[in-house]
Amino acid sequence: MTRHPHPSDTGYVGRIVAGLPPAIDRVADGAVPVRRFLTRGWYAAAVAAYGGDPRTLVVEGDDGPAFAMPLVAIGPAPLRLAGVPGSYWPLRAPVASAAAGAGVFLAAVAALRRHVRAVRIGPVPDGDPAVDGLVAAARGAGWTAIERVVAASWILDLDPVDGPWPRGSTLRKNRFHEKHLAAHGALEWQRLGAGDWPGAFDMLAEVERLSWHGQERDAKFADTRHAAFWRVAATDAAVAARFTGALLRVDGRPAAFSFDMELGETVFAIANSYDPAFARHSPGKLLQYRNLVAQRDRGVRLVDWGAGDSGYKRTIGAVEGPPLRDWLLLAPGLPSLAGRVFARRWRGA
Repeated sequence: MTRHPHPSDTGYVGRIVAGLPPAIDRVADGAVPVRRFLTRGWYAAAVAAYGGDPRTLVVEGDDGPAFAMPLVAIGPAPLRLAGVPGSYWPLRAPVASAAAGAGVFLAAVAALRRHVRAVRIGPVPDGDPAVDGLVAAARGAGWTAIERVVAASWILDLDPVDGPWPRGSTLRKNRFHEKHLAAHGALEWQRLGAGDWPGAFDMLAEVERLSWHGQERDAKFADTRHAAFWRVAATDAAVAARFTGALLRVDGRPAAFSFDMELGETVFAIANSYDPAFARHSPGKLLQYRNLVAQRDRGVRLVDWGAGDSGYKRTIGAVEGPPLRDWLLLAPGLPSLAGRVFARRWRGA
């Protein structure tokens, strides 16, 4: 019979602390590059926008903190259910040191067992190191881990092996559309950076309200809750430094935008939209190509577009990437039993 080591044998100790402690930033600094945005400022913006009284699971060893998972209560208090706060895109997840091993996650699960009966994490793409490690440790400790696929993600490689990108035919078509778009007024192409937030969100919201995105639940800047998240996040200098954007004005009027988060060689494409008054000339696509070429010139190699609206993403060159999943971890005993009974219903929700 295989004996799983006790958390005290691993050299790591997990504990739950009130609020969002500085340890989160220490863990984020040592995370893989694409997860270093999971800082105190990021989680604080989520709490400010969506509510909750946060507490944080921190796992520490001799070298300091190696894992951090902010939690807010969900559902009736007696049920002791918790979820990770955050924006649904690009992900909701804990953060772990890039060097975190099995002992870190074992200590995390042991601490969770003392405080909660169930934890919801996600959406998060397959391959997330913190989630993969936590799920494996939870299953090994007798927890039930239920997953549901939310959607497929879409990934664009800016250095494709099958020829130059963009293709010459695409560039000629774009020049044709730019020429005819300019008949509506002077075209201004502007890059947005850290110093433009949060004020620039007003212009993005102006475009989004005119577009079909403005009528959707996932509107980023026209919806007051989601807009609050990005505005609060942008007041944290470390978070705002990762925000980039591009804006197209036609005759001085915002006509299209792209808003992204750059993390080294990877970009999360958070949102883009355009004013349908100019739809005939594809202003959103014109801006997107310019923005992507500029990002490539800055060293970006991979663009993660997340879920939804695969048509234009395929056209630009994106391919289907890892699925995005929701996870529900249920402690051994009655919570696990209940989870197995209701798993099918939860997966279909």
